[in-house]
Parts: sequence; structure tokens; C-alpha cells
Amino acid sequence: MKEANKLKEERLMNSLQIYMEDPRLNVWHFALLLAVLSLGYKQGQIQNIKVSRSKIMALSHINTIPTYHKYFKELQNLGYIEYFPSYHPGVRSEVRLKYKKVAP
Repeated sequence: MKEANKLKEERLMNSLQIYMEDPRLNVWHFALLLAVLSLGYKQGQIQNIKVSRSKIMALSHINTIPTYHKYFKELQNLGYIEYFPSYHPGVRSEVRLKYKKVAP
């Protein structure tokens, strides 16, 4: 396995472990985080990920916009993501994952 891929996978697994250990997160948070991580993995990105609401909603199986907004905003408030919206139809918005270290 290439060293770059190994580092990406380590970071991905580290993130999943942090998410699972946080009692504040619920199934909706996990669904959104996994959707963002999935998009990032497909894009070859581990931090700055191009997103659209429709793709995140489809991947997370969230069918209502109010539910999406509520839990997406909570992830921002909890410090897991930063969201940089694009209001231009030809430019996708960006989510920046804020990685935390797992305590040894």
C-alpha cells in the first residue's frame, strides 16, 4: 500500500474512533459525517471536501431539509466541521473536517 493511502486511512480511522467516543453525537450526526467522509474519500481529499446539500442528503439518507440543517449546524457548533458555502451555481460548497487527536 502506498504511504499516502496509509496515512489517509489512518486519519479516517482516527476520525471514526473520535466520533464513536463522543456521547453528544447521535445517528443523524454519524450519517452526515460518514457522508462527508465518503465524498472526501472519493475525491482523494482528507480535509477540504467539495460538497452539495443534495449529495450529502442522499448519502446520509436524510430526507428533510430542516433535519439536515439542524444536525449539520450542530456538527459545526461541536467543532467537527467548518462549512464554507458557495452561492455560485457553478462552484460547490466546501466542508473542512477539523481533526482531533485520539488520546493515547
